Amino acid sequence: MADPESIKKIARQRATELRLPYAGALLPKEAQALMEAGAKLVDVRTKAELEWVGRVPGSAAVEWNSWPGGKPNPEFLQQLESQVSKQTPVMFLCRSGGRSHNAAVAAAQAGYPEAYNVLEGFEGDKDSEGHRNVSGGWRVAGLAWVQG
Repeated sequence: MADPESIKKIARQRATELRLPYAGALLPKEAQALMEAGAKLVDVRTKAELEWVGRVPGSAAVEWNSWPGGKPNPEFLQQLESQVSKQTPVMFLCRSGGRSHNAAVAAAQAGYPEAYNVLEGFEGDKDSEGHRNVSGGWRVAGLAWVQG
């Protein structure tokens, strides 16, 4: 895997190409490498998803939406700020990249200059049969995770 600065450069290029309003977009293996270099991974899935589906060891957890009901977390930024300094590169992860995109937008607007979205998420997109964990995502990439 490339060095952290090279990874960030690639992520910034993706952000420019995709017209993203935050620092960059990372593939799961790139996010793992940045995590090992000191960036903070924040999982924005619900507590239920973290328990039942799995989570990344060493990541922080700040729900974007609550479960049940899927209501937006009105304390998201406050909870984020209590766990991650604005000077720390922060990467957001969810199931497939949607909620984490929104979290990265919110973080960038709140003053996190290095807010990144982890593309593909934890489980990846659905395949032709409607199943996840087949193509793309943290787990399919063979990266560390635990369940329960």
